[in-house]
Amino acid sequence: MGLCLPCMGGAVKDVVETPDPEIKRRQLAEAAEKRQMEASSRGIKNAYSVEQKKKKQEEMEKRMTASGSGGRGLRVSTEDKTQQLKLHTQLDIQETS
Repeated sequence: MGLCLPCMGGAVKDVVETPDPEIKRRQLAEAAEKRQMEASSRGIKNAYSVEQKKKKQEEMEKRMTASGSGGRGLRVSTEDKTQQLKLHTQLDIQETS
């Protein structure tokens, strides 16, 4: 029985204190944000170019609705498709540069 007492005296040094709940919450939030960023960029070589393409697409959609069809239904013109193809090729050229 006397052999256990010296072990218990050294165990006090090995005890890890739990961090303050505020600090723990912050650390968990940072870890979750990091995981989310990693998951969103998984499989994407150039995340910046993807974001730029999304913005350009949104702008084109806004312009299409603003100049829009006025409730006459869908209208497709070859000029719009040609502009979209030019934009995509320009973005592809910029990515490779």
